[in-house]
Parts: sequence; structure tokens; C-alpha cells
Amino acid sequence: METIRGKMSLSLNWNEFQDRLAGYTHITLDLGTGDGRFVRTLAERQPERFVIGVDACRENLRQHSRINLPNMLFVIACALELPCEFGGLFSHITINFPWGSILKGLMVRDARLMHGLASVSALNAKIEINLNGGALAEAGSNLENGAGIIYENLSRCGWELKPIQLMDQDVLKMFPTTWARRLAHGRDPRGMALRGRRA
Repeated sequence: METIRGKMSLSLNWNEFQDRLAGYTHITLDLGTGDGRFVRTLAERQPERFVIGVDACRENLRQHSRINLPNMLFVIACALELPCEFGGLFSHITINFPWGSILKGLMVRDARLMHGLASVSALNAKIEINLNGGALAEAGSNLENGAGIIYENLSRCGWELKPIQLMDQDVLKMFPTTWARRLAHGRDPRGMALRGRRA
């Protein structure tokens, strides 16, 4: 499994991975983590939780992955082909303002993405997905309709979801990702939040 810290790419075998996770009962996956700011913030605020950020683009991760936190790890992987080491591992999955292959996978119910989310989830795992209108517009939808499609797709794949929540400008300003703050000061400072658990 390929991990990254700063500019260094590091291979982590099964035993080394298990050693890193030893003692943690709550493990979070942030899928499509971008620059890793959300992962770093969560790891700093909740030291009892282990947080893993996954992204295919290593260049964006250099700044936040340099920080040496014992409960934080960044893995270089495609969201549609998650490492086998992740099987049944995560009590909490987050996807923040997806675009590209992750957003498309959510929109069309891509079997690889949906199976991957299910396979890495522990019993009763929680899921949080935050969406923005600009990315959905590029995917051929709008904020409300796109959120509804993704809600339905996840429900069909075994996730029990709460009613969709609107994220207004104030919520976006406080949300600890670089992209959320950009959205908060953009032309359409709204998002949609999907929250639920694995049935």
C-alpha cells in the first residue's frame, strides 16, 4: 500500500499498517481527500480517532501530509479500487465535495464505488457526503436533483440515510476543508449534506 508524507512516497505492508492502527477503535476514511486539510483537522481535534485520507493525486497532499500525527495517514489510491487492507475497517466514511470519478460513481451507482464503500465499512458504519452545485453542474445536474439522485443510489445499496440537509454559507465557512471555504465565498454558497449509516 502506497502512503505519502510530504514529498516522500512510502510503502506500508500489512503488519506495519496494523501496527499504526493498534489501539484505535474508531477509524475514519476520507475518500477523495484533496489537500488533506480535513483529515489533519479531524486528527488534531480527535486524537482518539485514527483518520485515513485517500486520494489518487499525491501532489496536492504534500503540505498537510508533512505533519507528524500518530493518528493520521494518507494513502495514494483510486477511489474505485480501494486497498484490500481496508476491508471492514472503517466506522466512519466521509466524502467532501466530490467531483470527477467519485461524483460520477455516486451519480450513476458505479458498482466498483458502491461495492468499495460497502466492503470497507464496519458494522453500522456512518457515512457523510457533502455536495456542491458547481461540481454537480459539471456532471449534468443541479444541487437539489443531484443530491436526490445520490440519496436514492445510496439507499438502494444498503445505506440508511437521514433527510438531506442544506449547508448554507455560515456552515460552509466553518467546515474544515479548503474547498468549503472557497464555496462559502463563491457565487453559489450552498451545499447539501447526506448523513446515514450502513444497514
